[in-house]
Amino acid sequence: MRQLFEVIKEQLEQKNDAVLVTVIASSGSTPRGAGARMAITEKGRIYGTIGGGAVEYKSTHIAAEALKYRESQIHNFTLAPNQVADLGMICGGNVTVYFRYIPHTDTDFLAFIDSLLNLYDRGETSWLLTDLSEGNEGKMGVYGVKSGLFGLEAPECDLRTALVSRTQHILLNGREYYAEELVHSEIVYVFGGGHVAQELVPLLARVGFRCVVADDRPEFSSKELFPDAERVVLVDFKDIRKEISLNQDDSVCVMTRGHACDTDVQLQVLRTPVCYVGVMGSKHKTAAVQRILRENGIPEERIAAIHTPIGLAIKAETPAEIAVSIAAELIQERAQRFGK
Repeated sequence: MRQLFEVIKEQLEQKNDAVLVTVIASSGSTPRGAGARMAITEKGRIYGTIGGGAVEYKSTHIAAEALKYRESQIHNFTLAPNQVADLGMICGGNVTVYFRYIPHTDTDFLAFIDSLLNLYDRGETSWLLTDLSEGNEGKMGVYGVKSGLFGLEAPECDLRTALVSRTQHILLNGREYYAEELVHSEIVYVFGGGHVAQELVPLLARVGFRCVVADDRPEFSSKELFPDAERVVLVDFKDIRKEISLNQDDSVCVMTRGHACDTDVQLQVLRTPVCYVGVMGSKHKTAAVQRILRENGIPEERIAAIHTPIGLAIKAETPAEIAVSIAAELIQERAQRFGK
């Protein structure tokens, strides 16, 4: 999403009007779910996608009309199975699409984009909001848990409550807002910088995870080895707290060079409120480590929650395949936590 808004900013600064196209509701076998976006400029350039096929094709024409008449609008699409058989969609679906007309003279929208990009830069948990109420022309704003609300007027206490509950359509004081998560501050901590980690970190970065890599070997804890990581740290596995602070939004992948280091890390992370702990290892190794964890007072429910062997069971063998299985499991866990 960040890249899309950067492109819109560039187009507006070049004095090109644009239309931001957003799927705000969907059901059935539609190409993409709520939150899919694309932008279309008055020169006919298209950036992003809302899934291709009939909906996107029709939306490009509606966006052209919105540019011509300089107006925002909402359209509902109902797709029957026989209309979409040639588009790779199994059955029909309903899609609601919002078309936000943005003139290049809209300095408020440029300020909004700058605020949005700042939230990305800071990695602050935040949401993108669109006011869909009649007469407000789809005004947009952002809400950051630390920065507060920018671009819209709404009771922040009630808004925060609705956002934290992952509600997408919010009604406050007679106004309707469409909300979607912009940035989530969750970090995936990868303990161990070996072959699997080297395959895993760029993959996680591509699907929206912020990664921190930690190893006790200088040659495996360099930024050059992990250019996609937000941070790479040299740690003492017996005392990770000197370099790392974990919270309830964080996930941990344990894949150090050996069983003893894995155990040292687990003894510490399982005493924190992290939401996910995954550990590489065989069943034999797992049983031995879990015995040590119990002997050191780790609660049974925390031990039971460990994902080991880490990753979804897809018969992965190579480091790259194992990385795919781990990324898939983290995506699945993230979706379950956020009710997707």
